Amino acid sequence: MPGGDAREAAKVATEAVEGMPFLAELPARGPGADMTGRTLGMLVELYARLEPSGWRFGDRPGRDTRRARAWLGEDLDALEEFTQGYEGPLKVQAVGPWTLAAAVELRSGEAALRDAGACRDLAASLAEGLRAHLADVRRRVPGADIVLQLDEPSLTAVLRGEVRTASGYRTYRAVDRAVAEGTLRDMIEAAGTPVIVHSCAPQVPFALLRRAGAAGVSFDFALLTESEWDAFGEAAEAGTALFTGVVPGTDAPLSDPAGSVSGVRALWRRLGLVPEALATSVAVTPSCGLAGASPAYARAALAHCVRAARSLVDNPE
Repeated sequence: MPGGDAREAAKVATEAVEGMPFLAELPARGPGADMTGRTLGMLVELYARLEPSGWRFGDRPGRDTRRARAWLGEDLDALEEFTQGYEGPLKVQAVGPWTLAAAVELRSGEAALRDAGACRDLAASLAEGLRAHLADVRRRVPGADIVLQLDEPSLTAVLRGEVRTASGYRTYRAVDRAVAEGTLRDMIEAAGTPVIVHSCAPQVPFALLRRAGAAGVSFDFALLTESEWDAFGEAAEAGTALFTGVVPGTDAPLSDPAGSVSGVRALWRRLGLVPEALATSVAVTPSCGLAGASPAYARAALAHCVRAARSLVDNPE
């Protein structure tokens, strides 16, 4: 979300979205409030600091870790204030293990992705940190049915061996798909709550995420290619929730709600999927985060998503 006011963001996140309020991230506040820094602050017995080249592991918690944890606490306090007595789904999010491994450096300056042992340690630390985070959210909002979103925009690049080394001249070796799937499966099982995996990159691996146990996949619908239609349809038929990003994430004119989901409805028909399942299988979201939008647009975009989703319910044909 845009801006730096935790209470205002929590107010919008609970009022503008019907059915699934969420814990907002406010990266405009600076390092530690960004999605990578926030997640690194959740790790258990692993610590990172910000270097000119990016986030790098260190020996002990420093200023950046303390700042990340303080901002997360501020955001949770605000969320707790606006969810008094709330019962129902509540979404929280963190960076997934593979995008985190591609983003944080070892002491050598290379990404953790280079070292299989470092990836395992990072995933284990993240799983433990997420368990503690989810327990804290449950304590603060006892009526919530928590949904965890793992942000994995780098997953496709990790699987294809497209993540560049520190020099920029080479790329890291592709991670075996079975290893990637197994790590995500362990993470999802450890969470003990429904998990959505989000990626706003092209070529989202729907089948891999489904096999790993993801309850839902969130993606930029505009990037979906014809070669992915079958994977989309198979996910829908398997009961995977599809969070279709159809609303621009930065300030742009908003079409009528039905128009925003016309492409989703057309693809559903083309694939021969049951029309009545459309309203229960598909959620409507922004194409990616709203941090680059104006505060007014962010609120309007979330409200527009609600109206567009309602049009699917009212007219699935």
